[in-house]
Amino acid sequence: MENYAKILMFAVPAFFGLVILEKLYGYFKQNDKPRIFDIVTSLSSGVTNSVKDVLQISVSIMSYSWLVNHVAIYKIENTPLTYIVAFLALDFSGYWVHRISHSINFFWNKHAIHHSSEEFDLACALRQSISSFVGIFTLFLLPAALLGVPNQVIAVVAPIQFFAQFWYHTTYIRKMGILEHILVTPSHHRVHHAVNKVYMDKNLAQIFIIWDKIFGTFQEELISDPCVYGISRPAATWNPIKINFQHLIVLIKDAWRAPKLADKLTIWFKPTGWRPDGFEEKYPLPKITNPYTYTKYQTKEDRAAKIWVVSQFMFTLLVMLILYGNIAQLEFAQMLGVGVFIYAQVYTYSEFMDGEKNWFLMDITKNILAIAILMSPILDNMFAANAALKPICIASIVILSIASIILKDSRNYAKVALAEN
Repeated sequence: MENYAKILMFAVPAFFGLVILEKLYGYFKQNDKPRIFDIVTSLSSGVTNSVKDVLQISVSIMSYSWLVNHVAIYKIENTPLTYIVAFLALDFSGYWVHRISHSINFFWNKHAIHHSSEEFDLACALRQSISSFVGIFTLFLLPAALLGVPNQVIAVVAPIQFFAQFWYHTTYIRKMGILEHILVTPSHHRVHHAVNKVYMDKNLAQIFIIWDKIFGTFQEELISDPCVYGISRPAATWNPIKINFQHLIVLIKDAWRAPKLADKLTIWFKPTGWRPDGFEEKYPLPKITNPYTYTKYQTKEDRAAKIWVVSQFMFTLLVMLILYGNIAQLEFAQMLGVGVFIYAQVYTYSEFMDGEKNWFLMDITKNILAIAILMSPILDNMFAANAALKPICIASIVILSIASIILKDSRNYAKVALAEN
């Protein structure tokens, strides 16, 4: 927990900085106007995912250390070659986990958030799941376990392999010559995020594109078929917490409504998107039928709304970094409380972006509780390293609350704007 938080203290600012640089390049060099709400949704998803991971709010049915202790037939020496073997094993495992996530209804829920952005940029790379609470895919690391790759090596290599998947989420890098035959490139991954029929469920590899070529899931990006991004059942919300559970809610409702017991039991393991006979007509869901005529989800973004949302996100980021920087001094209950506040922050300003009426009451209630807690000694150890941060947090909440009161009646246009699309 503490070590991962330390890694994120450096990784998060680096990733967010690169997102900003990409948007500045797009704005000044490519005349691409950034969609602020989409960017904030993506970055907020990264925040909620990292908080979940740092707090370790999930369990693994089978740990890698257990697996290597029970099935290893050879103990590989801890050399540079060991790290290469571990990287390859993780990438092979990642391909199959990714493929299952695209192939089976239940597992698609934890992955849909990553595909939910209708933009393809570095920000969307940070759309990661909070809806996976039980890890069951350690078995795919069996090749590494058989070779006796130490648990410590996997622990070092896993974050590297994961972070190495960030850079290729961009439209500004075209073809990359010989690397197209070896690595997953932006061109390959644009295909993966596209909803065009020819591109669906293709290019599932994470680092080495060779897995797709071996197992028949490779598709080249076609000039004649420009990529259109998103998911076939559009999220139609800026709220990353809602997006994380949208598909699961559909499965629960369909299982409940299904007249056949067999459908109730098997819907979870059917191919992604499968529904019982007649449900598409009886319980229709929004679906992209023609990606080339589809209008992206949008609510009105005026200057005041964008400034308020970005300010809310920046404050959320500050709280998260304070948490990570002082995590060794906190008890789990304190960490969990700060995590709940971060989730409440994200949920509230996302509801604001969507134009939902409940956002203001949630925002003011959350802020009053937060100020009351900060005025007490409950979280004093979180500010032990820098006591000045505590009054800064209190002042920030007060200022943002005043801004919320000013903006209270300005969001009634959001749903109207959406209806006009």
